[in-house]
Amino acid sequence: MRTTDFCRLALALATLSLGACGGEESGPIRVSAIGGPPALVNPNLQPLDPPSAYLTEALAQGLVRFEATGEIEPALAQSWIVSTDGLRYTFRIRRATWADGSPVTAQQVAARLRAALSRASRNPFKPVLGVVESVTPMTESVVEIALHGPRPNFLQLLAHPELAILQNNGGTGPYRLARTEPAGLRLSLPRAEDESEDSAEPGPDVLLRGERTAAAVARFAAGRTDLVLGGTAGDLAIARAADVAESRLVFDPVGGLFGLAFAANQGPLADAGLRRALAMAIDRDALAAAIGAPRLSGRLSLVAPGVQELPNPALPDWAAMPLAERRDSAARLVAGLGSAAPLHLRVALPDAPGDTLLFAYLRRDWRTIGIEAERVPMGAPADLLLIDQVAPSNVASWYLRHFTCDASAICDAEADKALLAARLAPSTADRQAQLAAADRILTGLVPFIALTAPVRWSLVSQRLTGFRPNPFARHPAVTLLAEEP
Repeated sequence: MRTTDFCRLALALATLSLGACGGEESGPIRVSAIGGPPALVNPNLQPLDPPSAYLTEALAQGLVRFEATGEIEPALAQSWIVSTDGLRYTFRIRRATWADGSPVTAQQVAARLRAALSRASRNPFKPVLGVVESVTPMTESVVEIALHGPRPNFLQLLAHPELAILQNNGGTGPYRLARTEPAGLRLSLPRAEDESEDSAEPGPDVLLRGERTAAAVARFAAGRTDLVLGGTAGDLAIARAADVAESRLVFDPVGGLFGLAFAANQGPLADAGLRRALAMAIDRDALAAAIGAPRLSGRLSLVAPGVQELPNPALPDWAAMPLAERRDSAARLVAGLGSAAPLHLRVALPDAPGDTLLFAYLRRDWRTIGIEAERVPMGAPADLLLIDQVAPSNVASWYLRHFTCDASAICDAEADKALLAARLAPSTADRQAQLAAADRILTGLVPFIALTAPVRWSLVSQRLTGFRPNPFARHPAVTLLAEEP
């Protein structure tokens, strides 16, 4: 069965189970996030899928948050001051209470942030939070974060749900969990303490559910949800197969990593020449065109082009070679290994239509250089595995720290030293020089085969006048309805 036929069948089955229903322009904002049931979990202990991330940022805001276009605005912190050298961020906590009514203190906020930095933390932002020197409560309502070096985009990290301020599985809003309904979790905006009962309602409730892509897309097509979040390149074909206006399918201009990491540094893949050959053989432009997201193009660099700290990332030495010449060179490298039988590689990919498409292109391209590929599920023993992650801030170190020796099977101690020097660099120029050095080392080492940028899509109803694409694919509920002039 072709991918498009599979997607149409999945949507048809999902639609039959939902039935038809007209759209609503009032009432709660209905959000379907792709993934499992939403749960308020500790990001220091387990990763957040889209439903749980959305719930976390609604119930447990951070010091700051993203507004609709991805700029920073106040959240738990009502204001902040950045020192002239960029090394100290001083936040004034607004008057806020936990779900049980007790007041929020700077000591509690500091303890929460320090927990994300702790040795036991499994927070995905921990590698780039090493820049934090200390988190100190200065008064009951003031907390200071001191850095080892200036980071112009530090606030972007603090705005993500991975750094939400939680305590005892609760947060400070802006929403409260009202109740659980068959349609999902109902979230409500409480009135401010200084508002009277005669004041206007603070805003519509949100009904949040987590579900599989086909069900979420079918629900949107039937007019039974206002927003579908969490779409990737893997499931884009399902959205395109639906009877939905093209203008309702919205793409976020995200950066990040989309490509293949090596699972081990042993056997034939311990040879950097073979890793180089695998990277050279891929027709990235054809793959990007097949994925079909707007403005998507192939990428050769480990760090995305245009990142503020490293505007000209390193390119492999074969970057200017035509594809046919690259493949001839790669085939000679593979033949030089002297193997009597074709090399056989296992590639771990999720089970989604777009991943089937991706594997078809990889298998075709690698066969041109004498390598056979087998697709295996994520989590199974594999030689390569797909990495599909959005960069949480506009910093080069996030990309490079994926390939330090404590994070990657393929690494180099000299690159690690350069990254440590970059973290402690006394000036922006020194930091950029060290990042560039690490980037050059890792590009030659080939710990990762970059393919394109990640893809993140949403289905957005006309009702959500405040929805805007942004570089972080974060769309907090409070931003979805534009204020009337």
